[in-house]
Amino acid sequence: MAKRKQTTELLNYGVKHIAFIMDGNGRWAKKRMRPRNFGHAEGAKRIFEIALDCNKRKIEVMSCYAFSTENWNRPQSEIDYLFKQLEVELKKKIPTLMKENIKLVTMGDITRLPLSTQEEINKAVNETSANSGLILNMGLNYGSYDEIIRGFKNIAKRIEANEIKSDDIDVKMIDNHLYTAGYPPLDLLIRTSGEMRLSNFMLWQLAYTELIFTPVYWPDYTPEQLELSLQEFSKRKRRYGGLDNE
Repeated sequence: MAKRKQTTELLNYGVKHIAFIMDGNGRWAKKRMRPRNFGHAEGAKRIFEIALDCNKRKIEVMSCYAFSTENWNRPQSEIDYLFKQLEVELKKKIPTLMKENIKLVTMGDITRLPLSTQEEINKAVNETSANSGLILNMGLNYGSYDEIIRGFKNIAKRIEANEIKSDDIDVKMIDNHLYTAGYPPLDLLIRTSGEMRLSNFMLWQLAYTELIFTPVYWPDYTPEQLELSLQEFSKRKRRYGGLDNE
């Protein structure tokens, strides 16, 4: 009689929406005496590896800080490489995203990105638009200040058009005018590389999010590391401003 293979179900520990500040690519490469771009290439691969794992865990949304509004201050050669590498990874990964039912979306103003990069992003977004598994939400030319300002400007336009009144503005309305409208609340933010700051990432959404800062550099952040982070999350007591039931 053939032995049945033992399978271990991957748990999401109650996380519906997870976010990553993916830090440490350059330092990871430097430790190996390699150029910074080598680290960025490995980091780009890790995004999709972690996305596949999140999908298997039935996490609904994975938001990641791929390129910030402040990253334009980096050397132009590094910026050019980042976008070319993104194009390469998107071309390679679209078949996998389709096979695994993962939907790619973006947050941020991608119109400033190179046209070739915009084309690859739009192609991936369009091809995966009907997928119903994990939403892979990539922050590209994204900054939380810009997102909030954009949201309030759109609300102001509605007031000017007499669609709504200023008294109608509440938390739900602001939520509905952000890039993450319709997504579950952000449960867990993980920042790699040991840095302990938010760097203008999803500031509104982070109001009651659990935070984990790990010393692991992003290229070394494997599904095994994700499991450890989720286990840590499961030990937290989320009070949302209230008290324990003890």
